[in-house]
Amino acid sequence: MERRSFIKSTGLLAMGAGLAGTAAFAAGLPANTLPNWKGFNLLDFFSPKPAGTANKTTEDHFRWMRDWGFDFVRIPVAYPSYLAFDRNKQITPEEVYNIDEQRVEEIEKLVVMAHRYNMHVSLNLHRAPGYCINAGFHEPYNLWKDEEALKAFCFHWNYWAKRFKGVSEKKISFDLLNEPAMREDMNDQHSKMSAVPGEVYRKVAQAAAIAIRKENPSRLIIADGNNVGTSVIPEIVDLDIAQSCRGYYPGIISHYKAPWANKDPENLPEPKWPGQVGNAYLSREMLEKHYQPWIDLVKKGVGVHCGECGCWNKTPHAVFLAWFGDVLDILQSNKIGFGLWEFSGDFGVLNSRRADVQYEDWYGQKLDRKLLTLLQRSI
Repeated sequence: MERRSFIKSTGLLAMGAGLAGTAAFAAGLPANTLPNWKGFNLLDFFSPKPAGTANKTTEDHFRWMRDWGFDFVRIPVAYPSYLAFDRNKQITPEEVYNIDEQRVEEIEKLVVMAHRYNMHVSLNLHRAPGYCINAGFHEPYNLWKDEEALKAFCFHWNYWAKRFKGVSEKKISFDLLNEPAMREDMNDQHSKMSAVPGEVYRKVAQAAAIAIRKENPSRLIIADGNNVGTSVIPEIVDLDIAQSCRGYYPGIISHYKAPWANKDPENLPEPKWPGQVGNAYLSREMLEKHYQPWIDLVKKGVGVHCGECGCWNKTPHAVFLAWFGDVLDILQSNKIGFGLWEFSGDFGVLNSRRADVQYEDWYGQKLDRKLLTLLQRSI
């Protein structure tokens, strides 16, 4: 679609925003209205650079997922990875619309492969025009403040809605934006962050949902929790949009020594579970309190899924498994599915490079059998 005509049509549709699928909410459907999907995040298109081979998902990977009992993959995509522009310069607002069809086809191939192994695919914009939780690519504007960024955001989601228009909502859903937050400097990883004002989040989510459902009114849409995925979004419960929590709480466990999440990663108290860590006593009780708003949301008839969970490889393995066992038990007790970050890599069941794991050789891959067994208990 030509850019100006798309923006014009989206603006007209916004006039009828309240009509966007409130039936599920009004009917008071029983919990959990989302399927109890369980699986993994796949990082093939996670980088703003065009996809290489470092994180390539193979047929074998999907076969193992299926055979191990999993049925879900989330594909976090950085929008610059499928654009055509001069990568030696900072992207301009005009170049944000330069879709490269060949790169899109690579993403589509991964989706088709996942469907071949009966995986539900959650397609997510990990980096969207004007926002990403991670730095590493200079954004030309701010999604929460600039109308031009919002127009581009809707353009991209309308594009993906067209691309998968004929695919059943049972096979694919759209996860609007990874871990929203209001950051003082959009291009500074460690600048001060806070929750997005509720009315602003609603405006962005509603506009994107309209752009998507213009192509497919029944498309399943998911919004990540506010404040980096941690908080329920009460402002959108009437929009027929499911919500996605995170399995990273508390961060001293999940992101111990992670340089992108800590300003001083080498000077942190050693994690324990349960136990006293710094000024806090970490326990299952604190997890139950943390997830209660999400459980309450399920009871209200809003679908909930945990789109990301897991632990970086510097946390002692025994501590990780003890904590993660409690996280999974709380989620599964409330029929909330999950997507481990990631399948193969530092957070994954394969090739996590932990120093304190006795890996099992799995067709040339290093398998963390204890972690896999823990995940399978929830299936």
